[in-house]
Amino acid sequence: MEKNRNNRKLRVCVATCNRADYSKLAPIMFGIKAESEFFELEVVVLGSHLIDDYGNTYRMIEQDDFDIHTRLHTIVRGEDEAAMVESVGLALVKLPDVLNRLKPDIMIVHGDRFDALALATSAALMNIRILHIEGGEVSGTIDDSIRHAITKLAHYHVCCTRSAEQHLISMCEDHDRILLAGCPSYDKLLSAKNKDYIGVIRIWLGEDVKPRDYIVALQHPVTTDIKHSIKMFELTLDALISFNKRTLVLFPNIDAGSKEMVRVMRKKGIEHHPNFRAVKHVPFDQFILLVAHAGCMIGNSSCGVREVGAFGTPVINLGTRQTGRETGENVLHVRDADTQDKILQALHLQFGKQYPCSKIYGDGNAVPRILKFLKSIDLKEPLQKKFCFPPVKESISQDIDHIMETQSALAVDLGGTNLRVAIVSMKGEIVKKITQLNPKTFEDRIELIVKMCVEAASEAVNLNCRILGVGISTGGRVNPREGIVLHSTKLIQEWSSVDLRTPISDSLHLPVWVDNDGNCAALAERKFGHGKGVENFVTLVTGTGIGGGIIHQHELIHGSSFCAAELGHIVVSLDGPECLCGGRGCIEAYASGIALQREAKKLHDEDLLLVEGMSVKKEEVVSAVHLIQAAKLGNTKADNILRTAGTALGLGVVNILHTMNPSLVILSGVLASHYINTVKDVICRQALPSAQAVDVVVSNLADPALLGAASLVLDYTTRRIY
Repeated sequence: MEKNRNNRKLRVCVATCNRADYSKLAPIMFGIKAESEFFELEVVVLGSHLIDDYGNTYRMIEQDDFDIHTRLHTIVRGEDEAAMVESVGLALVKLPDVLNRLKPDIMIVHGDRFDALALATSAALMNIRILHIEGGEVSGTIDDSIRHAITKLAHYHVCCTRSAEQHLISMCEDHDRILLAGCPSYDKLLSAKNKDYIGVIRIWLGEDVKPRDYIVALQHPVTTDIKHSIKMFELTLDALISFNKRTLVLFPNIDAGSKEMVRVMRKKGIEHHPNFRAVKHVPFDQFILLVAHAGCMIGNSSCGVREVGAFGTPVINLGTRQTGRETGENVLHVRDADTQDKILQALHLQFGKQYPCSKIYGDGNAVPRILKFLKSIDLKEPLQKKFCFPPVKESISQDIDHIMETQSALAVDLGGTNLRVAIVSMKGEIVKKITQLNPKTFEDRIELIVKMCVEAASEAVNLNCRILGVGISTGGRVNPREGIVLHSTKLIQEWSSVDLRTPISDSLHLPVWVDNDGNCAALAERKFGHGKGVENFVTLVTGTGIGGGIIHQHELIHGSSFCAAELGHIVVSLDGPECLCGGRGCIEAYASGIALQREAKKLHDEDLLLVEGMSVKKEEVVSAVHLIQAAKLGNTKADNILRTAGTALGLGVVNILHTMNPSLVILSGVLASHYINTVKDVICRQALPSAQAVDVVVSNLADPALLGAASLVLDYTTRRIY
C-alpha cells in the first residue's frame, strides 16, 4: 500500500472564499476525503460564501457532504477599494484563533483573491506550510500582484500550465516543490459534457431554449480601473439586448465596483427582460453543462479563458482582466470599446461556432497528482522555504522526484496497409506502439483511430506520460490548417475530403495536427535526425510510393494549395512508364516499391528473376524484395532495373538541387540504402558544380512517420509553451 512519508495522517486545512475557488478546491477535497487513511480534512469557509447577496454559496459545500469546521464572516460591505482592505484586515484578526485550534500540517490556498492573501499571510506567520493552487499565471490586473505575493509566502506550488511552471521557476521558487498538475476542475468537467444537459438548460433558461442557441454572460469589475470596467459592462448589456438571444447573466463577484455593476443591470431592466435570466449563483456541475452547450460565453471571467476551452465553446473575452492568460483558439478578445458595435460584431462572429477542444489547462488527472504530491511532503524538512537564485533549471521536463512525467505526443501513422498509434516522448523515444490493419471504409477507419488513441491515452497515464496533443501522418494532399485530408492516394480508400481533427479532438479533448506523410518525415528529420539545426534541406521518402518534404529557413514548405514537395511526381522522362497519378515518367513510376514490384513480376513471368540461391513459393507474391535479392546474387537484369530506378531518383534530386539549392538531401525509407550510391553518381555527372557540394545521406531514424507525426505536436508545444 502507498504510504505517507510521515508516520501519521497529514492534517490538511482547505480554506474556500467564494464560488469560483470552491470549483477548483472541491475535486481536491473529495480526493482527500476518499483517502481518509492518509489525510484528516478540515474545511474553513469565509468571504462571500456567507453573504446572502452572493447566493450563500456555503450551502453547496454542505450539499457536497463536507463538514464545515469554521465559518468566518470576513467581508466588510461597501464593494469599494477601502472595503477590500478592511476585509483583509478583518480576516487577519479572526484567522489566528481558528488556526491555533486546528493546528493543520498544511493549508491549501487557491488563486489570487484578497481573501486568499489573508489566509496565506496568517498561515505563513504561524509557521503552517502552504500549498498554493494555480500560482505562476498571468492575468494583467491587481490579481497578478496578489497571486505572486501568495507564491512568495507558499511552500509548495501546484500549477496548471507549462508557462506557469516556468514563471514560478523564474520567481526563484524551488523547482522540486513545484508540481505541474493541471487545473483540478478539469477532472470533473472533462467527463461532464455528455451528462443530461437538456434539463439543466430548461431550469436556468426556459423550456423553449435549445442547445447552442443561448449565451452565458459573466463579467466582474476590474479593481484597477473600476470606471472603465463598468462602462464595458454597460456596453456588453447593450450589445446583448441588440443581439436578441436568450442570455443567462450571473451577478459579478464581490470586488470593488460590483455594486455599481449591479446598478447598471437594474437600470437596464435585465432582471425583468424576457431575453435575460439574472442569477446570483449556479452550482458548478450545472454551470459547466450550461457553458459546454452554449452558443457563446461572454465576459471577463477566468472560466471563459480556462475551463470553457475544454468544450470548444466560443468565448468573447472583454477588457483587460484576463490579459496575459493562455487561451485556446476559441477565445476572441475585445480589449476596448467605445460603443456596443465591436462587442456586437464579436457576437456575430462567435455565436454558434464550435472549436476544437483544448487541454491547455488540464488533462483530467490533476487530483491524483496532487494527492501523490501531498503524500510526498516530509514534515521533518525545515519549514523555512528556500529560494533559488537565479532560475536554475532549463529542462523542459518536470524534474520532480515524486512524480516524474514525460512530456509526450500521440502519433498516428495512416499507411495503405497498417494503422499505427504510438506514444512518443519529447526526446523521440517510442514509449508504446499499437498496430492494427487499416480498415477499408471511412467509418471503420475513423472509429478505429479514435479507439486506438483512447487506448493509448489511457496507457499513457500508467506509463507516467503527459500527452500534449495528437499528430497524424497520412498519405495524400492535406490542409494542415483545417486538419482535413483533401485528396487521398490510391493506397488508402475512401479518404478524400476527410475532417480528421474534429472527431479525434472531440473524443480526446486534445489539440490535433494533421499533415502529409512526406512532410512528417521532413519534420522528424528536423527534430530528431540529420536535419537538426540545418536551415535548408530536403527529405525524400522511398517506400511503396515516393514522397518528401522541404525545409526552407527552418520552416516546412506547404505551398499555396498544400501541394509542395510532391517530389515523387517530378518528371524525369517524357516517355517513361505510367505513374499512379496518371502521368508518365515520374520518379515514382521508376523508383517506388510498386514500380520495382512491377518490374520484378515481369522478370519472374519471363523466368528471368530467380538465380541460384533464390526461390519463390507458389502462394508467395513477388515483390521489390525479390528484385533486390536477385541483384545482390548477381542477376544483371535485376541490377540494371535498380540502377535505372536509382538514376531516375538521382535526376529528380538534381532537379531539386537546381530549384531549392538545399545544403542536405536525406534519403528515407526502406529503399534509401539501395539508391544512395547511384544518386551520388548522378549528382556528380548532372548537377551544376555549385550544387554538387550537397550532402546526401541515408536517414538514421527507425520510424520517421511516427516521429514526424509526434513532431507536429512537440514542435508546436515547444514554441508555444503550454
